[in-house]
Amino acid sequence: MTAFATIGLIGRLDNERARYSMERLITFLQSRQLDFTLESQTAAVLGSDAAVGAARQVAELDSLGRHCDLVIVVGGDGSLLGAARALTSYGVPLLGVNRGRLGFLTDITPEDIEEKVGEVLDGHYLEESRFLLNMEVRRGGRLMGRGDALNDVVMHPGEFIHMLEFELSIDGHFVTSQCADGMIVSTPTGSTAYALSGGGPIMHPKLDAIGLVPMNPHTLSSRPMVIDGNSEIKITVGQSRGSKAMVTCDGQIHVESRTGDEIFIHKKPQKLTLIHPLNHNFYERCRTKLGWGGHLLD
Repeated sequence: MTAFATIGLIGRLDNERARYSMERLITFLQSRQLDFTLESQTAAVLGSDAAVGAARQVAELDSLGRHCDLVIVVGGDGSLLGAARALTSYGVPLLGVNRGRLGFLTDITPEDIEEKVGEVLDGHYLEESRFLLNMEVRRGGRLMGRGDALNDVVMHPGEFIHMLEFELSIDGHFVTSQCADGMIVSTPTGSTAYALSGGGPIMHPKLDAIGLVPMNPHTLSSRPMVIDGNSEIKITVGQSRGSKAMVTCDGQIHVESRTGDEIFIHKKPQKLTLIHPLNHNFYERCRTKLGWGGHLLD
């Protein structure tokens, strides 16, 4: 008996390899006589193929959580990030098949689809909880924009490169004022993404912590910080010589801010459940994806 009865399928099918992997996955689910629901844009790319006709139904991304008890994402980490933001509130777990470049989150290789997905469906898998960040931009107390992020919330100059002035407060306590290209506020999940490129620390996914990584700060004493995961972060946008600062969630949601705006960031109450094959190992992922050295005696 399978551990999951109804499967949701999401795919970024912008190339033939990704489309082939999705079709292969659908064929495998059919061989197991499992119901599956296609996300609407995925179905549109597949067109009128037999795969679409075999689907139990086609649903919008944000409603998949009402129809499925597992969602499989075929694509890169960006595809899984988008699915996570849309589906976390439903509590539906996500499983990733990697058709992107790095694949920190989508950890089943295309060659292993039948074997590894089959193991998951048979109940042989690891379950991991990840938290997201909630971001709000407020102007004079009025909400101007909001977003969620599994990886990071980034304040940056936007289209034009220039220094930003801002103040950082944590849990109501003033921390520092800075001139920098911006600030990366990262979850442990995002610590191996943009924050890592910015010189931030790698955090194990099980940590209840948030990383703060200043981007090219105009002082040698400015360093990344790791704070408690339940902290309330406030960034107050300072003078920026007429230019606007942008606030981005996972590189996919963009909110414009102005001088005097307050950016509030805190942990989202609902958590994401990621499903991994039994052989998943965070440190092995770091070795293979980041090019770390292997055993000296091998």
